[in-house]
Amino acid sequence: MQPVPPRAKIAFVATEDWFVASHFLPMIRAAAGLGLEVIVATRVRDHAGPIAAAGGRLVPLEAERRSLSPFATASAVSRLAAIFRTERPDIVHCISLKGIMTGAAAARLAGIDRRILAVTGFGLLGAKTDLVGRSARLALRAAIRSGLASAGTHFLFENSDDPALLGLAATDPRVTIVGGAGVDPQAFAAAPMPLQPPLKVALVSRMLWSKGADIAVEAVTRARARGHDITLSLYGAPDPDNPKAIPGARLAEWQSRDGIAWHGRTRDVGAVWRGYHVCCLPSRGGEGLPRSLLEGAACGRAILTTDVPGCRSFVRDGVEGFVVPPDDAAALAERLAELAADPARVAAMGAAARARVLGGYTEEAVMATVADLYRGMLAR
Repeated sequence: MQPVPPRAKIAFVATEDWFVASHFLPMIRAAAGLGLEVIVATRVRDHAGPIAAAGGRLVPLEAERRSLSPFATASAVSRLAAIFRTERPDIVHCISLKGIMTGAAAARLAGIDRRILAVTGFGLLGAKTDLVGRSARLALRAAIRSGLASAGTHFLFENSDDPALLGLAATDPRVTIVGGAGVDPQAFAAAPMPLQPPLKVALVSRMLWSKGADIAVEAVTRARARGHDITLSLYGAPDPDNPKAIPGARLAEWQSRDGIAWHGRTRDVGAVWRGYHVCCLPSRGGEGLPRSLLEGAACGRAILTTDVPGCRSFVRDGVEGFVVPPDDAAALAERLAELAADPARVAAMGAAARARVLGGYTEEAVMATVADLYRGMLAR
């Protein structure tokens, strides 16, 4: 095994400390476990503690995630490049598209060749299928491949579809694919299914239109109208920095429907899944690999999701759950009706989902993969 050079340092770049704390602590722990000094440049709000506990030293970088102003972006790049010149990291690990645009540009200014560009999905750009969306993806590909990638750049993806959007093959030696953020199967332990009926379905995510909560509500409403005993609970809050947040008035209207409940944000997702049979995420696309699916699967819950990158790479239709076309409430309602009529199948799919997680989607698996990546980059 290739040793890590003494006093080597890695810098993670992300937009928000909560995003680092919720998704990327395993990578910080992997780097720290190798003996690397770890700094994390991000906007600091309420999650400094978990990042420090994982081994990261926070370097505040105030930048608005939502802002598209070229002046604001240039300012953030300039400030980050100054941080890099002071800290002199050996590797810069850029997380998400905004982190890539800022971090890779700053690394270029600071003369740092070893860059990891971690694509956690393409967000709104990935979900749009019209001419504007396709044109924007081509422009993004050109910017990343020609302007932000270096000879020492490595690309990190969460599914096998996304490399193609940057003109890369999943088998390219510059590409590594990991099982999303990974999940701790002990923290998210399997639990016995609740009794049926009703079939209890939950959706746990930020309340964004892209996550398809409206499709889940419509599907459950249709299935109930046909006499199926199914309930739906929504867990999550709108993201004020995201232009596609679902308004509170719409959430309140859904809550007024029979069989639908909105509970707001939860701090104990594992406890949520003990009370439900099905993890539902009818995503419209733009995902890397949704953590919600990993957590629900780890808890042994059947999965209902859509045929979009990230979701379809994890869930095999008819095995861990069902995969339906995006924006198709009728198809989702049909699958819900099937599960409501067959508790044994719900349980079998939940067991298969748990096994799927244990087969390569754990935090331990992600840590091992990125540790090998860091060693290889430092050896070069």
